[in-house]
Amino acid sequence: MSVRIAPSILAANFAALGIDIAAAERGGADLIHVDVMDGHFVPNLTVGPPIVQALRRVTRLPLDLHLMVMDPDRFIPAFAEAGAALISVHVEVLPHLHRTIALIKSLGLKAGVALNPSTVVGCLEEVAADLDYVLVMSVDPGFGGQTYIARSASKVRAVRDLLDRAGNPAPIEVDGGIDLGTIGDVIEAGADWMVAGSSVCHSGDPEAAVRALRSAGSAAAARRAGARPQGRDA
Repeated sequence: MSVRIAPSILAANFAALGIDIAAAERGGADLIHVDVMDGHFVPNLTVGPPIVQALRRVTRLPLDLHLMVMDPDRFIPAFAEAGAALISVHVEVLPHLHRTIALIKSLGLKAGVALNPSTVVGCLEEVAADLDYVLVMSVDPGFGGQTYIARSASKVRAVRDLLDRAGNPAPIEVDGGIDLGTIGDVIEAGADWMVAGSSVCHSGDPEAAVRALRSAGSAAAARRAGARPQGRDA
C-alpha cells in the first residue's frame, strides 16, 4: 500500500482556502481532508455542505470527509451530493454502524470508521470486512495543532492485525500531530494515509511541506516493507 498525504483544511487560512489547496496539490497531495464538527460530539464547529461544494470546484483531488458529529446519518446524503468522495464516521456515536457504512457505500462513496484514542479496536470486529479504510485518531478530536499521542502506533498495529484477520487490505489513515517527527512511527506500524494539518498549512510553504512528508513517509514505508517476513505481501 502506497503512502498517501491528506492535508487538512482545519489548519488552513479559510479566507484563502483555494490558495492553500492549490499549493498542496502542487506538492503532490493525494486527498483533501475535511473535518466536520457539530459542537456536540466535539467542542468545536467547522464546515457544512456548502463549503464542501465550494472545495469541489477548486480542486481535482478527492475530498476526504471526517464527520465528528452526533448524528452522521442525517448529514451523509448532503455531503455526498456536495462532492465528498470518502466519508468516515465515529463508532462512538453509532449503535447501528453496519447500516451507516452501507448508506455511505450506497451513495457511491468510500466508507471509513474513525476511532478516538480511548476507543478499543475490538469494536470494529463485526464490520472489519466491510470497511474501505479505518481512521485512527492520534489526538483527541476537536482541534488542530495538538500533540501526537505516542501510543498511537500500537493502536495502528492492532487495527492492521484486525483488518488482516478479516482478509481486508483496507488502508489505515492517521489523524493528529502528524509531522516529520511522527510520520515514520505510524507508517512503520502499518498506516498508509497521513492527515496533516498544522505541519502543512502553518509551514509557510505548503507545497514543500507536502513533498517533505511524502519523502519521509516513503522512506518509512520502505523500512516497513523490508522488515516484513518473507512471503508476506508488501
